[in-house]
Amino acid sequence: MISSIITAAIFMVILGAILATILAIANKKLFVHEDPRIEEVDDMLPQAQCGACGVPGCRPFAEAVVAGDKNPSDCTVNSPEGNAKIAEYLGVDMHAKEKVVARLACTGGTHVAYTRAKYEGLKSCQAAAVVSGGGKGCNWGCLGLGDCADVCDFDAIFMDEHGLPIVIEDKCTACNDCVVVCPKDLFSLHPVSHKLFVACKSLAEGEQALEECEVACTGCEKCAVDAPEGLIEIRNNLAMIDYEKYDQLEIDRTPIERCPTGAIVWIDSQLGTTRSSIGKEAKRSNRSEALPLG
Repeated sequence: MISSIITAAIFMVILGAILATILAIANKKLFVHEDPRIEEVDDMLPQAQCGACGVPGCRPFAEAVVAGDKNPSDCTVNSPEGNAKIAEYLGVDMHAKEKVVARLACTGGTHVAYTRAKYEGLKSCQAAAVVSGGGKGCNWGCLGLGDCADVCDFDAIFMDEHGLPIVIEDKCTACNDCVVVCPKDLFSLHPVSHKLFVACKSLAEGEQALEECEVACTGCEKCAVDAPEGLIEIRNNLAMIDYEKYDQLEIDRTPIERCPTGAIVWIDSQLGTTRSSIGKEAKRSNRSEALPLG
């Protein structure tokens, strides 16, 4: 009995020694050396973990930058000086990168768009959208409960007096969180050079659209006629801008000037937000109070 225990113990010791030796050899053979620059670059990043760079987190981004798969300028949260410091440390050129910001395809605040049913419940656009679309007359319009502002970690979005989100371009990092959270898919990311923008997503026909919102696109085609050929197309009663052609053309305010509702706008980045200007023939509302329910 005792001899059996001793034999078993000796066997376990020998087996343990063999396995430890195998693991030690495997560790030595399979060890992957990590470039020490990754740690240094990671320390120079803002640690926002926002994914705006297209990589899920600052550490993976640091690995991609060191590997040459990403440029320091791809981090839109870090300051230009911070990215320049990374580029200098790695001895790489920092590519010029145009600022990208979030824009909202709706200007139908409570003073120009009707609410047909009063929603009571969790103060969330996503929750309200589940209940008959949220109660707004325009099925495509902003519900104004501020999910986008709540999810923005950079305080780049605030709600105005008419229940519309306003993006502060200087603070926006194009992290995409507002794009994901909006149940109406109203946000999209655009380079700041894209000044011409359709601030509407309504697919309702002309008069039907205006019955619900005074600033809806009616699909009248005036913008398409006045724009450079092929730049704007009317699809499902809504003006659509071909941004692939946009960068190849000389674009000015001309396409917005005859828009009767101001649904197509010209973004004035000098204002620091995505507040925009409308055309000369657009009907202007001086109403400050909300439209009546129903």
